[in-house]
Amino acid sequence: MVNCGLLTVKNEPVPLKSIEVVLQVQGHVATVSSTLQYTNEENSPLEAMFVFPIPAEAALCRFSVKIADQEIVGKLQEKDKAKEEYDDAITSGDQAILLEESQESEDVFKLSVGSLPAGQSAAVTFVYITELSVQADHSLRFCLPAVLNPRYSPPGTDSGVVSEITSSANIPYSLSFTANVSSPNPIVKVESKCALEPLVFLNADHTMAKVSLCADHKFDRDVELYLYYKNAHQPTAIVEAGVSKPGTLMGDPVVMLSLYPEFPEAIMSTMSSCGEFVFVMDRSGSMGCAMHNGPGAQLRFESARDTLLLLLKSLPMGCYFNIYGFGSNYKSFFPKSVKYTQKTMDKAVKRVNEIEANMGGTKILGPLKHIYKKQCIPNHPRQLFIFTDGEVGNTKEVLSLVKDNATSHRCFTFGIGEGASTALITGMARNGCGHAQFITGSDRMQPKVMQSLRYALHPAVDDISEVWTVPAGMSTIRLSQPLNVLFQGQRALIYAQLNGESQSSSEGTVTVKYHLAGQEVSNTLSFSLKPAENTGLSIHRLAARSLIRSLEQEWQTEIGNREALKARVVELSVESGVTSLHTAFIAVHKGSGEAVKGPLLQRRVPTPGRMYLSAAMPVLCGASAPKASGGQPSLLLGCFRKPKKSKVRGGLGMPKKRESKDHLLQLISLQKASGCWDMDSALAQVFGRTEEEVVEHTPVQVEKRVWATVLALIWLHGFKMNDQVEWQFVAIKATAWIHDQKVANLSECVRVGNALLGCQVKEEALGL
Repeated sequence: MVNCGLLTVKNEPVPLKSIEVVLQVQGHVATVSSTLQYTNEENSPLEAMFVFPIPAEAALCRFSVKIADQEIVGKLQEKDKAKEEYDDAITSGDQAILLEESQESEDVFKLSVGSLPAGQSAAVTFVYITELSVQADHSLRFCLPAVLNPRYSPPGTDSGVVSEITSSANIPYSLSFTANVSSPNPIVKVESKCALEPLVFLNADHTMAKVSLCADHKFDRDVELYLYYKNAHQPTAIVEAGVSKPGTLMGDPVVMLSLYPEFPEAIMSTMSSCGEFVFVMDRSGSMGCAMHNGPGAQLRFESARDTLLLLLKSLPMGCYFNIYGFGSNYKSFFPKSVKYTQKTMDKAVKRVNEIEANMGGTKILGPLKHIYKKQCIPNHPRQLFIFTDGEVGNTKEVLSLVKDNATSHRCFTFGIGEGASTALITGMARNGCGHAQFITGSDRMQPKVMQSLRYALHPAVDDISEVWTVPAGMSTIRLSQPLNVLFQGQRALIYAQLNGESQSSSEGTVTVKYHLAGQEVSNTLSFSLKPAENTGLSIHRLAARSLIRSLEQEWQTEIGNREALKARVVELSVESGVTSLHTAFIAVHKGSGEAVKGPLLQRRVPTPGRMYLSAAMPVLCGASAPKASGGQPSLLLGCFRKPKKSKVRGGLGMPKKRESKDHLLQLISLQKASGCWDMDSALAQVFGRTEEEVVEHTPVQVEKRVWATVLALIWLHGFKMNDQVEWQFVAIKATAWIHDQKVANLSECVRVGNALLGCQVKEEALGL
């Protein structure tokens, strides 16, 4: 194994001394301020280049450097001009720092620190604003990423900054993290997988609070906060006043609408049995890494494999499916999608149990192109489920391909493990009219994937439009991209600029109309035009970020109007103070004035074995990737390890050491494609009984499979109600199968089954 972390001439890491992160949350919006304190302890001037992640949807809006007692605030410029100024500064003996977005992925930034004199200390601060994502339990999630995984770039491409990641053994710096939370609704609680100091409420109505990480926190994993507000899951609107010339984006008020569509119950209670489900599984080397650093962690591909088998058991009869594995190349289980039957399901389950993370790099473009070229099956809409740890270097090319095929392919994505690219995972789902999920730490993947399957089986929303009503003298200018997807209970965001002045009414409305299962549905939200207080232009900057991204996408696909689009992006970026693909922050501190002779030393800030770093913790770029054992560039760059081989048992293929914990997955693994269970010893073992005991209690004139299936339903409702989201489709299939059997004495089956299993489940609860 090659240690590819560049150290100092004394074989010591470049000393990043400390990291301080302050989080300001206002409702659904977070402002993150990160400060890096570091020192050049070498005897020569130092140039360092760092790579760090921020969420793809965030707006990076401030950058400053404090050297000694002087603070220099970075200014946004057109990128080529900023780079030229940076080069001129360090050549002249000045200190300069350049902050730019990666060309390959919008969630990765590079920080170049030029000509820091020997013995000099500096503090670099940058600020970004981001929307908090809504979770299934209505909490709001904030994540400070501690991991930036190396992104695999296909051979022959310009890998750029996203693949130039290195590692070392130690993290010699400390982290301080504090969150200040305010909300229009009372704050119920704040939770985290990391140890927190007690939550402190700052006012009597609990709308303001403060919380910090415990002082001994080791920054070797993502810092995730889950914020719980009262009545958070409801439509809201925030209007923010402008601060400059009226008629411009930053001069006019901007409104942010958070919509939570509620679909008619009659439509949502029906499930489609049609569809072509294509499961795309990342089998690259990095999928052999653990889900987290704690004890008993599953490997990424093991968790994805278990989930894939659960999906296979949950599909409705009559649909079609196929499974692809990809790494440096790709393979499909079937030449084309096959009808879902007991035979095809059994064949797929057997092959899924045999897969490993042994296919090299992460070339996702190939299988996607292959799938998109396949002819779709009439009346069976194609839906892609993509499982990956998100480590690719050609993100924008992938997103463009997904967008081009969105009319015929819906795309659901699952980012596995810490460090998955938010740009790739959320971008594929957004461009593919689907939904994105992230599975980190000790999260169970199954509930999140089942939620996406529920979205896939419900009718798709189409023909989405908006109707705005504002007072006379005012008009609206849409700043965010048009909505292309809506899901039940999932937040949809809209940004709009309010132009002109109102002479009368102080209220506006927006009505979102769409078609769902042939019916026209509409949701209306009224909002006050009175600006909110103390928002700090966060809404304007998020809106600017949304508009800039739309224009950048146009620029990438446009042929004849690229210069005009680029000029507009630069103009918006400089006006709003939000970075873009075509701009960069530059800060220059006048130094000795003596020209630098010879090349500057280049150093990397080391991170531990899994490339740990934060949005405040950069790692220097610049090394080429070592080769893994198969001759392909290793994704792990210094922590490559061969995936552990797990002893596979029947069913869902978990290692034997987990068998006792997974009775639910064991039960699901035994279900037939039609929805029933056979009576055998494996099923009885799940119930904690022998096969003889279970058979002995079979009610009179009840067929064994009916008895087994009723018992399985009772067991699920009696012992696994907390996991219902995982087995809901399994139960739906089982209930439908029992109905088809026309069983005369179901009530007696339920009574005896309850007695046998020690449950008190009512017949109506089983849907029978």
